[in-house]
Amino acid sequence: MTHRLPRFLLYPLAALLPALGLLIGLGSAAGASTHPASPSAAARAAALAKAAIRQLVIGQHANDHGVGVSSPPINGLSNVQSTNWSGYADTGTAFSTVTGSWTEPSATCSSSRSESLAAFWVGIDGYTSSSVEQDGTLIECYRRTAYQYTWWEMYPTNAIQVVGSTLAAGDSITASVVRSGTSYTLAVTDSQHPADSFSKTETCSSCANTSAEWIAEAPSSSSGVEPLAQFSTWSETGATVTEGTTSGVISSFTDDEITMIDSSGATKALPSALNSGGNGFTVTWERAS
Repeated sequence: MTHRLPRFLLYPLAALLPALGLLIGLGSAAGASTHPASPSAAARAAALAKAAIRQLVIGQHANDHGVGVSSPPINGLSNVQSTNWSGYADTGTAFSTVTGSWTEPSATCSSSRSESLAAFWVGIDGYTSSSVEQDGTLIECYRRTAYQYTWWEMYPTNAIQVVGSTLAAGDSITASVVRSGTSYTLAVTDSQHPADSFSKTETCSSCANTSAEWIAEAPSSSSGVEPLAQFSTWSETGATVTEGTTSGVISSFTDDEITMIDSSGATKALPSALNSGGNGFTVTWERAS
């Protein structure tokens, strides 16, 4: 998430990869499900993921995920291709608020591959800068079982912080990042499972505030972009954004529509056009990698 064109990385989600070796000890699930076989297995999986994230070295940020720009743009938008982002990004200066809501997608974890991931988030920065202020939800498919979390991240202030592990498909999620000067309040509300909800205030004097995003992402590790967990669709609704003294919706500002592709150019996740209100869209899963 550093350069223009951006590399689109949810940086310390790379830390989830080391958790795989630890999770192998949990054994295989009987089949596709949204929860582990037992409560104790669920607790162990969440603890291992958090431990792996805490051990991450912040400097491990891959930077080889270039993007292309399709031509011509659609309806005045830049139609951008990314190897691990799909959704929308507004660009400008002095962004101070970004919000969004969604129903947490379900995951189909029936693939023979051992692990795949999908993150859904709103944020300020990361598209045209190296600073990051983001929060949202995460699906991890591990051995045909789905684990789901809420999380937040500031960079360079700190690494990703996993908060809740009782998130489930169908939960009503609201996420926001609100800036006041150098203070950032990151909040996620899970209406069905309050233990997953949080509000954290952090300080960053070097953050750029030059973009706002609503993104479905295939997280990356030191070895590259990880397979995208099969989530069918993610529908972002009710998005709001403030740049300077102007408040509006996604379409109120200079916005890019971002399609996720693989290394061969095949579509992995496809965003729809913005709705008539300019504040919502759907991302459709196409392939894992």
